[in-house]
Amino acid sequence: MSGFSVNTNNGANVALQYLSLTQGALDRTQSAINSGLKVANARDDGAIYAIAQNQRGAVAGYQSVMNSLNNGTSAIDVALSAGQSISDLLIQMKQKALAAADPSVDTASRQAMNANFTSLRDQITTIVKNAVFNGFNLVDGSTSKVTALASADGSRRVTASAQKLSLSGNIVTLKSTNTISTQAKASTLIATIQTSLTNVNSALAQLSAGAAKFSIQSTFAQKLSDTLTQGIGNLVDANMAQESAQLQSLQVRQQLGIQALSIANQAPQTILSLFR
Repeated sequence: MSGFSVNTNNGANVALQYLSLTQGALDRTQSAINSGLKVANARDDGAIYAIAQNQRGAVAGYQSVMNSLNNGTSAIDVALSAGQSISDLLIQMKQKALAAADPSVDTASRQAMNANFTSLRDQITTIVKNAVFNGFNLVDGSTSKVTALASADGSRRVTASAQKLSLSGNIVTLKSTNTISTQAKASTLIATIQTSLTNVNSALAQLSAGAAKFSIQSTFAQKLSDTLTQGIGNLVDANMAQESAQLQSLQVRQQLGIQALSIANQAPQTILSLFR
């Protein structure tokens, strides 16, 4: 009978097999508890790991999308700030032109107004030149639009139109040589300044619409990234409550397996009693 063999101990072999299985399950449970992941690598579950890695790639792509959108938004914000400043300057210039157009103003006062007017006029050029973010200037005519990524695969884009706010342009029709040094010049410039002011405010509305497009796309990209991240968690994250309960169960099974193996290993010694 095999139960009384000193060469083969089937009971010990069976006990060892079950103890090995228990130890393997215990190792996996401890790994899940240590890492917080039920699928930490391809060996744990190749199919789930592959799906999770693909989704991680998409999440990484949307991080680049959001960075691109944020850069574009910042460029538009700088342009908006420049446009608002230019609009404020035009209001002040209109006020100066109206005052200088008054026939009762003496020459000295008009010259003082003109000096203030030209200073405000030149400030528009300074603002336009300095409205730069990350190499983009959306108000000096150097570019027609700002473009940002809109999808994780790079196939889609979102754009916003630039608005040239330089002097002597289609929007700011006021020229860099215009002055209010005489009553006639001042009277003529009032309409020009008003037209420029109306155009600038319209350009600001266009820039604001572009900023809204970027903001909406950025919010969507963030939500989509969060959803994908949650989906990855559902696939690979360990349920710590379940893992804790499993750990305790496996530890008990391990102790029982060790005792069973010890008992099985002692079985061949019973053969000695047959020879006493």
